[in-house]
Amino acid sequence: MLYGELGVTLCDEDKAAGGYTLISPIGNFTKTYALNMKGEVVHEWDRGLPPGNYAYLLPTGNLLSGNRTDEGPHIAAKGGCLREFDWDGNIVWEYTDHTQHHDFRRLANGNTIYIGLEDMREDTQARLIGGMPGTEHEGGIIHTDYLREVTPDGETVWEWHAQDEMEIENYPVCPLCPREEQMHMNTVAEDKNGNFMISSRHTNHCAVIDKKTGKFIWEMMELSFGHQHDFQELENGNYMLFSNGYHTDRTGPAAGSRIFEIDPATKEIVWEFVGLPPHTFYSGHISGCQRLWNGNTLICEGVGGRVFEVTPDKEVVWNYTSPYFMPKDFKGPWANANQLFRAHRYAPDSPEIGGRLNPDPYAS
Repeated sequence: MLYGELGVTLCDEDKAAGGYTLISPIGNFTKTYALNMKGEVVHEWDRGLPPGNYAYLLPTGNLLSGNRTDEGPHIAAKGGCLREFDWDGNIVWEYTDHTQHHDFRRLANGNTIYIGLEDMREDTQARLIGGMPGTEHEGGIIHTDYLREVTPDGETVWEWHAQDEMEIENYPVCPLCPREEQMHMNTVAEDKNGNFMISSRHTNHCAVIDKKTGKFIWEMMELSFGHQHDFQELENGNYMLFSNGYHTDRTGPAAGSRIFEIDPATKEIVWEFVGLPPHTFYSGHISGCQRLWNGNTLICEGVGGRVFEVTPDKEVVWNYTSPYFMPKDFKGPWANANQLFRAHRYAPDSPEIGGRLNPDPYAS
């Protein structure tokens, strides 16, 4: 795509949720940046490794980050090393699992959960339906996902393995996706009851796992999700996700990404954001969303490195495009790209910021 003006191009101070936005440019960048409402960098952390795939602030003000290692399976959004930094950039916790990818979260009990990758066994692989024939890894191998919870000391205290807990036949891979991976899980998040919310791209599937039984206690598998990302619970009890609009039921002039807010009891969409016209908002992979404290929604349109904020009435009130581009001659999918996996906004008086930055996020 072609890019217009970079940085902040729109800022309505009366309607935007004034705060600090956290981004971690994808590629060989090693830094995470905190931006004020003008798009200026007001703080940064050097993680020492490229992102795998993002970082966010804990209530302590520490930065929890996923970072890419060279070892282990090389897939999109590979991580491998989780690091926690204090505000000054010192490493205060580190955990390495070279199969870790996409998402990770600090839990209410102080432990950390993350997504990992493993090979499917022959018995479960034989039951897998869908995907493009002949697109398995070398040797016919197909990857699948697991979840692992570890203590601050690195002890494993809980695990969930998709190939053991799922009825494989009931979750076919999209026929337009390769068979390299069964699920391509991209989200794990803790809900208010201590259960785990997951999003699986290749199956258009979102679910809540009962931590005690390992079984799904809520799930949706919809073509309209378009290989979704960032499945989450809102304070009002509804669920929200970024519908990428990839391999979806909308084509032609209606094609584009969407944000869905879903009533979990009825599974009805109670709020939706779509571009006007639809094609003006589209990111076929990565991306995320965040419901802000004033009711607005922060959206990360990841492929184009765009972060913008919309009101409940769907008015865009803040717009930023990342100026962090990979070199044009870089070998790989990130050449000349300014992608962002997710972005997060924090209020100046939030525990995460904790008075460490200017109370006026509009000031230079």
